Amino acid sequence: MAVTAAAVAAKPAGVPCLAVSGLRLTYGKRVALKGLSFEVCQGDILGFLGPNGSGKSSMMRCLTGLAQPSRGLLRLMGQVVAPGDRHLRAQMGVVFQEPSLDAKLPVLDNLLLGAALFGIRGKEAHARALDLLRFMELDGRHSDIVGTLSGGMRRRLEIARALIHRPSILLLDEPTQGLDPAAQVRVWQRLRALVSQQGLTVLVSTHSADEATHCDRVVVLDQGEVVATDTPDGLLSRVSGDVIVMEAQDPAKLVTQIQEALGLEAHVHEGRVLLEREAGHTWVPRLVEALPNGRLQALSLRRPTLADAFFRLTGQALARPQAG
Repeated sequence: MAVTAAAVAAKPAGVPCLAVSGLRLTYGKRVALKGLSFEVCQGDILGFLGPNGSGKSSMMRCLTGLAQPSRGLLRLMGQVVAPGDRHLRAQMGVVFQEPSLDAKLPVLDNLLLGAALFGIRGKEAHARALDLLRFMELDGRHSDIVGTLSGGMRRRLEIARALIHRPSILLLDEPTQGLDPAAQVRVWQRLRALVSQQGLTVLVSTHSADEATHCDRVVVLDQGEVVATDTPDGLLSRVSGDVIVMEAQDPAKLVTQIQEALGLEAHVHEGRVLLEREAGHTWVPRLVEALPNGRLQALSLRRPTLADAFFRLTGQALARPQAG
């Protein structure tokens, strides 16, 4: 049975908009996804947080039909569909990590071209395109050549093109990577407005802890497996207390000295030594007194982030360099 947009809007209460169970994908001998399972309800933003190589892009490729999993079950509004099924694709708008706009065409022509791919032409395509440009705060730019736009504008245009056929689910792969903070804010403002006004369901893959905080729930991925699924606040609650950040000429040696002097477990992250403690301010003088003079170059205190929660859950840093 075909799953239509009307079926999405009228789905029974409690039925996930999209449910994935046991998704497995291999590339030769390498297992990219090891039984991935998750579900998302209509009007929610579900984030997938993990470093390169954790399985985020592989999951997106399976959902869009660009990769064929060896095992797994997908349900759209409770109905089983095959990965890449045309009814599933019809309900999805996709923005991949790499730019896909034609930089030499005007803004409006890019949207009309996207509409034509879904069989939408003429006055209807033109009206939809202009509506989306207004919504994405790009009105007045319809004649501009895409290559002259800022990175933030191009990203909002990519999202507009993915929405031209009015999908119920939007897939975003690293949506604000490379954008400056102000552009990131505007992209997320528009995404939140889409969810609020249209009930759009959004799946976001990201390696940015800051970006993951915008999601309603976050799936923590590591090496093709789901490590945890929770709200951002729920994940943060798994990190105890404050994070003491220390800089030293030899971070690894500092970790050893903290263990020997105070019996505390610290770790090195991006060249700095991190230590999680309740009431962190009370530990600052104890650290200074216990360590040799000159060992610490700098010391600061901060609240935990999702990057800290990811390390607590996986023992790995979000920024670890891997391909995939």
